[in-house]
Amino acid sequence: MAGSTHSVNNQVPPLVGYDVFSADRALTAAVERHLDPGPRDEVLGELSALGRSAGSAQVQEWGAQANENPPRLRTHDRYGHRIDEVEFHPSWHRLLGKGVAAGLTAAWDRPAGHLRRAAAFLVWTQAEAGNGCPLSMTHAAVPALRTDPALAAEWEPRLTSMVYDRELRPARLKAGALFGMGMTEKQGGSDVRAGTTSARPLAEDGTYELTGHKWFCSAPMSDGFLVLAQAPGGLTCFLVPRVLADGTRNVFLLQRLKDKLGNRSNASAEVEFDGTWARRVGEEGRGVRTIIEMVAATRLDCVLGSAGLMRQAVAQAVHHCTYREAFGGKLADKPLMRNVLADLALESEAATTLALRLAAACDDGGEQERALLRIAVPAAKYWVTKRCPPVAVEAAECLGGNGYVEESGLPRLVRESPLNSIWEGAGNVQALDVLRALQREPGALDAYLREVGQARGADHRLDGAIKNLLTELADLEGVEGRARRLAERLALVLQGSLLVRFAPPQVADAFCAARLGGDGGAAFGTLPHTLDLASVVERARPVA
Repeated sequence: MAGSTHSVNNQVPPLVGYDVFSADRALTAAVERHLDPGPRDEVLGELSALGRSAGSAQVQEWGAQANENPPRLRTHDRYGHRIDEVEFHPSWHRLLGKGVAAGLTAAWDRPAGHLRRAAAFLVWTQAEAGNGCPLSMTHAAVPALRTDPALAAEWEPRLTSMVYDRELRPARLKAGALFGMGMTEKQGGSDVRAGTTSARPLAEDGTYELTGHKWFCSAPMSDGFLVLAQAPGGLTCFLVPRVLADGTRNVFLLQRLKDKLGNRSNASAEVEFDGTWARRVGEEGRGVRTIIEMVAATRLDCVLGSAGLMRQAVAQAVHHCTYREAFGGKLADKPLMRNVLADLALESEAATTLALRLAAACDDGGEQERALLRIAVPAAKYWVTKRCPPVAVEAAECLGGNGYVEESGLPRLVRESPLNSIWEGAGNVQALDVLRALQREPGALDAYLREVGQARGADHRLDGAIKNLLTELADLEGVEGRARRLAERLALVLQGSLLVRFAPPQVADAFCAARLGGDGGAAFGTLPHTLDLASVVERARPVA
């Protein structure tokens, strides 16, 4: 019998078997803050149940399996017939089914629908981010379809259903349906007006035949897609069903699946249209205006998704350092590591607080809140998604070499972290959208200033940042070259104002010092040592 060469000790127990929602103090506080008393118990119970599921060993295993077994494209069957199907690992379907059942496509007509869905999306992202794409696209398709009451009446009940029906058959026979989106083309990228896909009117009013391609088509296994194509009257939005009413497959030719850096469990495809049947959504020539509400909703989901990834990265880092011992004590008790963890926790809480504030504005629906969203969503999409990669990388470093090993789960977060900054309009697109809001919609800036002004006088560093922002806004000479800087400042000031109003004093103080007062370095772990960093880290600790 071979002798033992070493004993296993000082290893950290896995972060499993816990409530992802209830263990996140920043998230639970944000939900309770924005939630009316009426549905409070129902919503909190619902989110806690989803949190326990996301933190369970079973669901964590599903997430790992879905990520390790990417989808496969099957263009033809054994006899040579085109079928254009995407095969997923069973764990993908289990995750997606739970997401649909949790109401992640059912926000539009539920009490506090956007708030509860936003919190759930943030929680479920932490189980496996890949299934967020079809959930997001299906959710976001509703406002675009509402531009055509007949289409909305036909499709909205299926899209907001909490039943996952994976079979490809006519939508009228399904208990629930999913949607994808196809906008970008090879030659245009974000410049969707450069699209060359053509739409030829058919005899039946509102129906067309599409010819062309899409360079990125999200969720290609879905039941329907919103796409842009050039009709006689200009760029127009269309609904392309996967299966036609008579049960035959629409012409939806999947050329290949993208081999992506992260987001491995999700399929993104190149698709060709060749006599593809489509139904017009909205008026001819107003395709961008028709689909813009869908884009706004998916951009908010990018903010939520990044907040979820950051939260999971920070939770793993704090959990590890709470148990791991080095140099005579717990890592979390070492002043320098505590500084790093606190800095990461600030970024995570600021992202969560801002994301939930924007979701609550979607529920409100008033003119003031809509104006705020017009400027705050692209600013938040720009900044929060940009902060996700450095947070994920630093969190992995907190685990040392263990964080570079796949079994830790951190490499998956690192690979996923750049995605939301790139999708739904990359950084420059968001920054320019902020400028458009400033230049074309004066009500947007008024709404923003009214929001951040609610915290004036509470912290001198925030007051100074607001003053500097106003100075920058007063001089719009050469503003396009400063668009990123402006979007960053708008997001940081809004985050600071929310934390000053709602977060514990230790969190608000640290954020204002480092992010607004200039008393912090370029790397994480450079917060002023005089702050109460232990309280910040403790607030971020997930209690399993």
